[in-house]
Amino acid sequence: MTEPVIGKLATALKGEGVFSAWVGMNEPQVAEQLSREAFDTVVLDMQHGAIDMVGAGRAILSVALAGKPAVVRIPVGDFASASRAADAGAAGIIAPMINNVADAKAFADHVKFPPLGARSWGPRACGPLSGHVGPTYLHAANAITLTIAMIETREALAALDDILAVKGIDGVFVGPADLSITLSNGGLWDPRGALVDKALDVVTAAAHKAGKFAGLFCMDGAHAKVSRARGFKFTSISSDMMLLRAAAKAELDKARG
Repeated sequence: MTEPVIGKLATALKGEGVFSAWVGMNEPQVAEQLSREAFDTVVLDMQHGAIDMVGAGRAILSVALAGKPAVVRIPVGDFASASRAADAGAAGIIAPMINNVADAKAFADHVKFPPLGARSWGPRACGPLSGHVGPTYLHAANAITLTIAMIETREALAALDDILAVKGIDGVFVGPADLSITLSNGGLWDPRGALVDKALDVVTAAAHKAGKFAGLFCMDGAHAKVSRARGFKFTSISSDMMLLRAAAKAELDKARG
């Protein structure tokens, strides 16, 4: 029997890890086409992308057609959208700017059912996509619907061990651009600079110690490969917009010679 799509993400993160596509365009076909490549999952970006809740719900189902799980990044502090995305069938939720234990607990409360959280009951697409019906979904959901807290600030780094210790938080995900800005006190945007690079080892070590996974936004495949070797289990590879522009530039360069 084929494993239901939602469970595939949690399973993969216990193993080698995942390489993810990153989608900001509010068009389900974009997510579906990328999911039909060799990506393990697709992140749907509601924070900086153009995706709204309707678009996210449709894209989750489009990605599922390719047999892949989808992850939704919600806007800052919009934990209500975390619950809605989970009901719509997201296998994981990425929450930006989780800076302390209070943020982490509020996030987990909206995604996990008791006793880990306080998520309201109302599964829609998540039932069929998880392979569970009715009450069986209640007892399976906490293990297969993942909460991923973004680490993007000095405050978050200082509270990293405590955030990882929150029951209901499954892993962390580094936003290197914002982290570079905060670590330099607004002095520079340098997601692959020395300040961020040093922090990455801190994050992977803390996640490993806590028995949880760490993720990282990567600009390209080479960066994702190196980052996996450093201990990051969840690495994105570029984004839909960056891939589109890179492909367009490459073909125009060939045409114009």
